[in-house]
Amino acid sequence: MSLLSFTEGDGHECPPSSARYHWPWNKGKFIGQKAPLKLKEIWAIRIRLQLENRTRDLALFNLAINSKLRGCDLLSLRVIDVTQGSRVLPRAIVMQQKTQRPVQFEITEQTRSSVLAWIQCTQLSCNDFLFPSHISTSPHLSTRQYARIVDAWIESIGLESTGYGTHTMRRTKATLIYGRTKNLRAVQLLLGHTKLESTVRYLGIEVDDALEIAEQTEV
Repeated sequence: MSLLSFTEGDGHECPPSSARYHWPWNKGKFIGQKAPLKLKEIWAIRIRLQLENRTRDLALFNLAINSKLRGCDLLSLRVIDVTQGSRVLPRAIVMQQKTQRPVQFEITEQTRSSVLAWIQCTQLSCNDFLFPSHISTSPHLSTRQYARIVDAWIESIGLESTGYGTHTMRRTKATLIYGRTKNLRAVQLLLGHTKLESTVRYLGIEVDDALEIAEQTEV
């Protein structure tokens, strides 16, 4: 067999070595579900951001934890989505890009304070994106920029970033709520999942535990 050409397991011949080689997207990366943050880790990051006066990152971190939104939906938020007049709302609702279904989320007092501080210090108007990008080609932070920001948060408290990611932010509060209440239906609604099975997989719940809870949950 030629060193310049060989056959993959599916029977398709690979391109010759003269073709540009594309590294696998997951080469050297940790693949699988990203771990949620523990309560002490949430506070470790939050306090560090407060001490460093990182107003944007504190607002982004708090809102990511609270909203439980996918990164694309979080970054697409506009000021008007979470405010009314000069105040930040205790609840908001957005249309999910993936499912085209609305999902409602709470905004705690602590998060409202940090989001308001960010809006005021940057003088954002109601139609502005909540987290604008400094890159001219992007009106708001991209998911890639967000991923790098999350990695920096994780590493700032001494954790290995490969085990965490943007879905860490989405899973964290949902996992804490499930751990305290065992209410799968509530978590399903908060995550905006259309199927309960999706919530089970997302939280990594044991099948027997999930079935027992599902049997007790009236839908």
